Amino acid sequence: MSRVLPEVLQPVYRDGDVEELAPDILHRGFFSMIRRRYRHRRYDGSWSGVVERELLLRGQAVGVVLYDPDQDLIGLVEQIRPGAFGDVNGPWCIEVVAGMVEPDEPLESVVWRELQEEADLVPRQVEYICEYMASPGGCDERLHIFCALADLQGLDGGVNGLPEEGEDIRLLILPAPLVFDNLYGGRFNNAATLIGLQWLQLNRERIRAASGAGS
Repeated sequence: MSRVLPEVLQPVYRDGDVEELAPDILHRGFFSMIRRRYRHRRYDGSWSGVVERELLLRGQAVGVVLYDPDQDLIGLVEQIRPGAFGDVNGPWCIEVVAGMVEPDEPLESVVWRELQEEADLVPRQVEYICEYMASPGGCDERLHIFCALADLQGLDGGVNGLPEEGEDIRLLILPAPLVFDNLYGGRFNNAATLIGLQWLQLNRERIRAASGAGS
């Protein structure tokens, strides 16, 4: 999941170039927030003064784009999102299947669990795409994106999720050309979904060839 970077991309400073002071706990709830306080080495070699920044604590999560190479179908989910209130398309967002990683939980275990909960299916193959930080200026969340291959025919419109967690999740099964033709039209407007779909667009023919689709 990691590789050696060329020298020009190696970081100038590391963890030892930051002095972290005791944080302030601002909130504990579904998510938590702290005020992080730290000093860091500057590019001229001097040390900064104390910097204070509020930070939302979310931890790690996975996102999974579903693909059926035999039928050239993409599986996504739609659900209401409080951060999307006021969006031009409304607060129901089209997304990849996603879920939070519990402490010491293997990433692929989260993939299997979330696919069962949100899409009611078991994949036949899973491929890791990448890891990224959602918004490191104000949030510690790291997302791990996967592609899961599965038979998606006949699953469109199924409603899943855990009622005890307030989930009401609709499964959408869409032709891949339709998704790619509308990729930047505003309905796939979150990073995990765009990254997963862009990767699938680049790797779609390889995946179809490997599965024998169209042969």
